[in-house]
Amino acid sequence: MNKRLTINVNSEIGKLRGVILHKPGHEVENMTPENAQRALYSDILNLSVVNEEYKQFEDVLNHVTDVYYVKDLLCDLLQEDAIRKDLVNDILTAERAPQYRDELLDMTPENLCNTLIEGLPLKDNSLTNYLSKEKFALQPLHNFFFTRDASVSIWNNVLISKMANKVRERETHIMNSIFNHSFSARVVNSAKGITPNYCMNIEGGDVLIASDNVLVIGIGKRTSTTGVDNLISQLTASKDRTWHVIVQELPDSPESFIHLDMAFTFLDEDRCMVYEPLILKRNKYQTIHIKIDPDGSKKIETVENLVSALNSIDFDLKPLYCGGRKNSWIMEREQWHSGANFFALAPGKVIGYARNSYTMEELSNDGFEILSADKVISSSQYPTDYKKCMVALEGSELARGGGGARCMSMPVLRDPL
Repeated sequence: MNKRLTINVNSEIGKLRGVILHKPGHEVENMTPENAQRALYSDILNLSVVNEEYKQFEDVLNHVTDVYYVKDLLCDLLQEDAIRKDLVNDILTAERAPQYRDELLDMTPENLCNTLIEGLPLKDNSLTNYLSKEKFALQPLHNFFFTRDASVSIWNNVLISKMANKVRERETHIMNSIFNHSFSARVVNSAKGITPNYCMNIEGGDVLIASDNVLVIGIGKRTSTTGVDNLISQLTASKDRTWHVIVQELPDSPESFIHLDMAFTFLDEDRCMVYEPLILKRNKYQTIHIKIDPDGSKKIETVENLVSALNSIDFDLKPLYCGGRKNSWIMEREQWHSGANFFALAPGKVIGYARNSYTMEELSNDGFEILSADKVISSSQYPTDYKKCMVALEGSELARGGGGARCMSMPVLRDPL
């Protein structure tokens, strides 16, 4: 790729101009009930059904914006000898597997790209390998189609995440290489220069860009307080404005709360989707407002809730409720299946799962037109014809992977609001 692509994301809802996706592939099939938990799944997925549903998702995005694919970007980079060697060395050093260096570097760029994502099978060429219960020398990247997590565009920066689980670390090496060589942006690498045991974790699903000086960040099993402190110190060094960071504590369980965007997402300039029991009701999970003044001084305080904190700094957000307003059990069920996890195509135009019927009813009652993803793809319906709309995506199998439309998309360019 000769021309470097621009990065600029100043909000969660500005009109989408570019997004990175990764189509689920054989790495999803390279999982068994025995290793699913290590792969961070509670169940194994049916790839043929996943592919059908994912095609609908990517076709909608191809219909409204420029789409870049991880495999295409990676394969381009691997044509360059120096980049290929650096990336392979970084990965094998991190995974303590230098013995596979020559084997990987002897592959064609296309085969190496597939191997880095789908895994390197373990050869039965020794007694140890023959008796091993492992199928792979380098594990497949089962979670890579959730492209949001390993990197995140923040203004004209790209944050390379420090993943909480070793099984996802290779994703960050791949995205680091892609952003360093194919995009025009300041790359902030959370893992660079820290000791392996230091818990400075941060993942993209926990980082929401509210405006050009406001971030909303979740802390829990995937993002640590030290990870947030590190991000704040790197991104707020500019002394030209007052910065605000709203931090929301998340439960350790159930696993549906792995990231903040499973409980809170922006829908429009004046609307957000919330899982009410966590975001609005009184509970033991704190919401903390960090204000950083131009002179570097900080004010840190606990506030009532996330929405009121944003509204206290000139937002005017009305929360809509994941699962509706009538039944806490329905709220729990729909939150579990990513009912709060929406991805904005433009202000007031979002995409999410059709299976969450009570959440869709909540949107409809607020004036959002519910559009069929297939009709958007066929140009029978146009999101631009509506002031507010939700594109309803089939997601019975995708949702079982533990993420929604925001999790599966990594925007790189949005129009400013």
